[in-house]
Amino acid sequence: MDRARYDGFVKTFFECDPVMVTGIFEEFLAAMRAEEFLPPGSTMSQNYDTARANPEIHVLPGNLRDARDAVFPFFWGTDGWYSPLHLENVRGPANYASLIGAIACLLKNPNLCTDTYSQRSNELEVKAITALANLVFYRTEDPWGVFTIGGTLSNLYGAKIGVEKVAPGAMQDGLAGARLAGIVSAAGHYSSQTVAGWIGLGTGNLHAVPTDASLAMRLDALADRLDTLYRGGHTVAYVTATFGTTDAFGIDDVAGIRTIIDETAARHGVPVPQLHVDAAVGWALCFLTEYDCDRNALSLNEDLLPVVRRVQSHALSLRLADSITLDFHKMGRGHYPSSAFIVNRRSDLKYLSRSVVETPYFSEADGRRDPALFTLECSRPALGPYCVMASLNGIGLTGWQMLTARALELAHYLKQRLARLEYCRVLNHETSGAGVVWWVLAKGRRAREIFEDFEQGRLSPEDAHRYTHEVRRLYEKREKVLDPRLDARLSFTTDIGYHPHGRAIPAWKAVFFNPKTDEGVVDRLVDSIEAV
Repeated sequence: MDRARYDGFVKTFFECDPVMVTGIFEEFLAAMRAEEFLPPGSTMSQNYDTARANPEIHVLPGNLRDARDAVFPFFWGTDGWYSPLHLENVRGPANYASLIGAIACLLKNPNLCTDTYSQRSNELEVKAITALANLVFYRTEDPWGVFTIGGTLSNLYGAKIGVEKVAPGAMQDGLAGARLAGIVSAAGHYSSQTVAGWIGLGTGNLHAVPTDASLAMRLDALADRLDTLYRGGHTVAYVTATFGTTDAFGIDDVAGIRTIIDETAARHGVPVPQLHVDAAVGWALCFLTEYDCDRNALSLNEDLLPVVRRVQSHALSLRLADSITLDFHKMGRGHYPSSAFIVNRRSDLKYLSRSVVETPYFSEADGRRDPALFTLECSRPALGPYCVMASLNGIGLTGWQMLTARALELAHYLKQRLARLEYCRVLNHETSGAGVVWWVLAKGRRAREIFEDFEQGRLSPEDAHRYTHEVRRLYEKREKVLDPRLDARLSFTTDIGYHPHGRAIPAWKAVFFNPKTDEGVVDRLVDSIEAV
């Protein structure tokens, strides 16, 4: 081999050239800054046919500018969700403290499997997990957990612990004909189906408990379902509650669920199911747990304080959960992936553990600190802990309270504005979160009365279909006529998770995750509805 040529190649790609790297990074930052002044989603259209037909790998080694050129068109064509008009879903712009953490992580590229591959980054994960655990479990004594690639995988961890608790040895022997079941909310995330299928429980053994109008799991229905399953010879492995549904921000009564599963299991003489909470969306409400509403240091509107007090009551009940999922890349405005799975008691991780004999590749692993001995993944990026700790400490508790309260404030403001329109009906008026779902009907209709008839089952199937179709048609009409420079981008859901008389409820949807969104955006949104 031509060593001079090889050495030049290595110098280009494996030695840090600060001038070159920062110069290219500045180019990306300049492009992103320019994008912030553009309407959302208006950069470039996709070309999947060409992408599939013309994959390319250069023949000769180039330089870092070639690397830049290979990805820049796609970078420019990807919306960073920095526009305050983005209200579509539970996604917002990543904060720049998180970016600092992400850059630090990428420069070292640690693997969080063992200390050997991560050194102090493994320590940082423990620190980040403990900080989040103390927030959501409210000063728990002995938590632990790991960062994962997403909320679905975090929920899978919770369900798997439940399976191992009620069917010991399932990790080695399989379910072996055990009649296991899982329980979720009917408004819960669809990942519950994925989890049930992938852990071998089977989606047919996953039972969805209906919700009430506030999008919370009905406790009476939960108690009935547990009794029915136990009397039928089933063993319930886990109950997954939801702390902030994706569409309507419904929050389950975790304390009530805890009481029911404990008492029902004791009455039937069976193991208590794992109580896992999917708080991927709503976990950040816990920043307000200790906010002094009487002092009101942030000068929140007086009519918002009851919402904050309701949030605090919900948040305090999380200490009763066995495990929890949270996505920092949602209301934490961190970088993907920043999902965490956390157990309230570290000892519960024994249900997932392996011995060093089973992981010869990590012969040096120590079960007291090395996650590779219980994680599903072998290779785990450290972006989560780096982004989380940089964000938590850069922004600070008061900063997080401001961000969280502002999201609640704008959602509350939109609900108030919509309530004044006779032909609109807010569908989640009693939920405490950043999302709003509502109906828009033709002017002249009394939306509240029509929805009440729909909810009480007084509408014929034909009339119910006509009204729900009208809700969708008017949403699509607004989409066609909106001004992308001024009008907020909304989304539409076909099912908010509440099913009166078995009917799914479609709705318009807005989510306030962008910190730049203000009352002017909401006022313009309401004006656009009136124009439709």
